[in-house]
Amino acid sequence: MESTTAAFAFAALGQETRLDLLRVLLAAGPNGLAAGDIAARLGVPPSTLSFHLRALDQAGLIAATRQGRSLIYAAQVDRLRALLAFLADACCDGDPTRCGDLHRIFAPDGETGRMKPATFNVLFLCTRNSARSIMAEAILNGMAEGRFRSFSAGSDPLQSGPLPEVLAQLKGLGHDVSGLRSKSWDEFTSPGAPRMDFVIALCDTLNLQVCPDFEGTHVTAAWPLPDPAKFTGSAVERATLLNELYAALHRRLGIFTSLPFGTLDRMALKARIDELARPLAAGARA
Repeated sequence: MESTTAAFAFAALGQETRLDLLRVLLAAGPNGLAAGDIAARLGVPPSTLSFHLRALDQAGLIAATRQGRSLIYAAQVDRLRALLAFLADACCDGDPTRCGDLHRIFAPDGETGRMKPATFNVLFLCTRNSARSIMAEAILNGMAEGRFRSFSAGSDPLQSGPLPEVLAQLKGLGHDVSGLRSKSWDEFTSPGAPRMDFVIALCDTLNLQVCPDFEGTHVTAAWPLPDPAKFTGSAVERATLLNELYAALHRRLGIFTSLPFGTLDRMALKARIDELARPLAAGARA
């Protein structure tokens, strides 16, 4: 990160409301918050909030994605890490024994480092870990060809496990469902857990949960998709919706696996992955 870029970002944070705004979005995690919810939490009028949102967005510290008619704002954690890394980079001439834990916040390759692992670990998140994230785990593992290992988890995993109709659909499409289970995201924050390269949230609702910090994660993203547990209608109608959801995930993940990971820096890679949250963008590239 260049000094001018860092100075611009720090200037954007040099105001109390913006600091509070960023903290609210960090607490919300990758699901983000709608502008109205942010205004209510901060107690500021919408016109004032728009001014502060624009300042943080221009500094790259937050980003907006469209969900229906609403704009959902989320903190850009990777950008914030890079900003803190820039600040700490010169600490004690890089000697971690003199700087305590401060050295842990920077990425070894810097903001422009490329993603180079032979195999990427990808974690899909959804509250109940019973449908969307289970689908994504199975789809990506099916198309991985040794380049990706996918996992899924949730904040409140369904005790009965993945939805039977989801497992039946996946099995019918040739996926191995023997290892699929609903599990807590705590399994991926404990010592010895696999280090994640990507964490992608699939929830379509703003449940105000605080997502954990999966240490070492390079890129996070949110792809809001409808919840199969809420599908109504006849069995045929629900099956149709389930097939549409599967197709949407398959398109996104097909594009995701074809990205030039070795030539994009983290910021550019995140921008490309964020684009996949927009159905039209995913369809256009498919």
